[in-house]
Amino acid sequence: MLLHHVLFWVKPETTTEQKAAFKKGLESLTGVETAKALYVGTPVLSINRPVVDTTYTFSLVIAFDDLAGHDVYQTHPVHKAFLDSFRQFFEKVVIYDAE
Repeated sequence: MLLHHVLFWVKPETTTEQKAAFKKGLESLTGVETAKALYVGTPVLSINRPVVDTTYTFSLVIAFDDLAGHDVYQTHPVHKAFLDSFRQFFEKVVIYDAE
């Protein structure tokens, strides 16, 4: 199994409506057939510990069976459509892949 974890920081001027659309865009990634599980979340602001980063806007975690499934996702039309529609809203992205 391969876990693909992406943290997004959206630009400060992003509106509430744009953030809602961004979240729906992330959820649309379930349309990639190699994604076995997908979770979209936001920081838990009530957790106040020095080791917890709550500065990001959205967290995306996708589980794939293997690297081949991940590679399909990277070039999949649904993923490309998400990037084309929403990359204008994020100022920073950090990705962690783990197996």
